Amino acid sequence: MRHESPATGRGEYNRYLAGKWAALLSLALVLSAMFVLSISVGSSGLSIAETLRTIFGGGTASSRAIIWNVRMPRIATAISVGIALAMTGCVMQNVLRNPLASASTLGVSQGASFGAAFAIVNLGAGIQVNAGAALTITNPYMVTVCAFLGGIATTAMILGLSRVSGVTPSVMVLAGVALSSLFAGATALVQYFCDDVVVTTIVYWTFGNLGRAGWAEIALIFFLGVAAFLYFIFNRWNYNAMESGTHTAKSLGVPVDMLILVSMTVCALISSAATAFVGTINFIGLIAPHIVRRFAGNDYRFLIPGSALTGAVIMMAADIVSRMLIAPTILPIGALTSFLGAPLFLYMIIKEGKH
Repeated sequence: MRHESPATGRGEYNRYLAGKWAALLSLALVLSAMFVLSISVGSSGLSIAETLRTIFGGGTASSRAIIWNVRMPRIATAISVGIALAMTGCVMQNVLRNPLASASTLGVSQGASFGAAFAIVNLGAGIQVNAGAALTITNPYMVTVCAFLGGIATTAMILGLSRVSGVTPSVMVLAGVALSSLFAGATALVQYFCDDVVVTTIVYWTFGNLGRAGWAEIALIFFLGVAAFLYFIFNRWNYNAMESGTHTAKSLGVPVDMLILVSMTVCALISSAATAFVGTINFIGLIAPHIVRRFAGNDYRFLIPGSALTGAVIMMAADIVSRMLIAPTILPIGALTSFLGAPLFLYMIIKEGKH
């Protein structure tokens, strides 16, 4: 009988780790390349060399204004929102034991959209300077709180269904569709009592727009995302244990009930904050984790950061397409991510139905 030496086992494990770290490094390099491409794309005609020169302190006054006041905030928003939504989907799929779970498929984003719209229209958190101007968010913290309350309401319903009724993962997605319709109807009622100009602006807002958030909003999304990332990474081994089932995780000492509750609350917070400032962005949380699973497996030490990087890459790619497809018109980012995610979502539903 052949016995494997401890040294051989350690060597295989080191190769396993090296492969995972190489994959994360590759994603980071792709993100860096997407950053350079994204900041160079636009109707002003700036070259990549001139763009890089401007970033490092050179360039003309015009190029500095374009880069730092227009393009850089848009890119920072894409990265922050992509990371937030991708991490949300990654963790939701784990704690709910549902490969189709994400903020958009379970109605969390729609609940957050209702909360944000309610705050903007009814609580004075948004104003419109004139009929031709976009809606300006004057109180981002009120919008975030209301969006969070809308998202957490949906989260509470999902957790209640999973605990009390013991529904299957597929039925939970159907429940998410029902909740999405519920909050879409509530948002329509909010719009019904507004004038035509505000209704048009709110509808445009729900399409998703990366150019809407200012540096204060970007900083809020970013720091909430960093805090969530640290919490998720701290619990990476608990998520790994959850992959074997809740009973196995409990036997290993994982506080399953508390982990699910806190994780879903954190997911609702960061996805709601992202939705509050850029509108509804569909399917990023669904797509990114499944892409990373192809080369990182279900090891959450690498799946969480890999999903975050992939979410940022997808958001930046969608933003580049939205600006280049029929330039100088910028297409709504939410529509493009839906086109990307809907086919994968249908494929996964069909795949789940065959099992």
